[in-house]
Amino acid sequence: MTANLTSKATFDFVSVLSQAAAAYQGQRNTPLSTEILVNALLEAEKSAKQERLTYPFESLLGKWQLCFATGTNKVRERGGIVLGKGLYVPKFIKINVSFNTTLEQDLDKGEIGNQVEFGPVLLKLTGPVQYLGKKNLLAFDFNQMLISLFGRIVYNRPMRSGKVQTEDFYNQSIAKLPFFGFFLVTQDFIAARGRGGGLAFWIRET
Repeated sequence: MTANLTSKATFDFVSVLSQAAAAYQGQRNTPLSTEILVNALLEAEKSAKQERLTYPFESLLGKWQLCFATGTNKVRERGGIVLGKGLYVPKFIKINVSFNTTLEQDLDKGEIGNQVEFGPVLLKLTGPVQYLGKKNLLAFDFNQMLISLFGRIVYNRPMRSGKVQTEDFYNQSIAKLPFFGFFLVTQDFIAARGRGGGLAFWIRET
């Protein structure tokens, strides 16, 4: 009985997130409400913890388009945070994250790229990543910035705000770095909670 209930719950939130992805890609006319989508993400996160799911870094490789994200609000009385309502990323802004491996012999190390396109302007940040498979945690740091205008690169330099040099990055504690905790990874979409507590939902770039 327990197994059947787990399967039903899993089917429910995966189905909801599949509908949300299809709507964002224009395959459905009506997008799901932000409340329904947040609840589905929280159910996915809960299920991953209960079932102790782990995902290999290879399953994250590729390029993903940010579809939906929530902010957070600090709660002074409780000393914690609560999720904001969240919002879909407007179609006129395209935000992508990409992951790739840089060392064939170490599949838990690689590079992250975070790219924002707004009209003719493109901003891309890149840097190293390290993946802790047992916890589904991906730590990263941005140390290079590229800006292009109408397809022409106008700026491409190291970032002063990068916390550590690439060669020292892998010796840093996760607690000192930004990270994503992934709780759902499929062929079509991924979801994670950031260090600040917010949720993010990406769909695979087609």
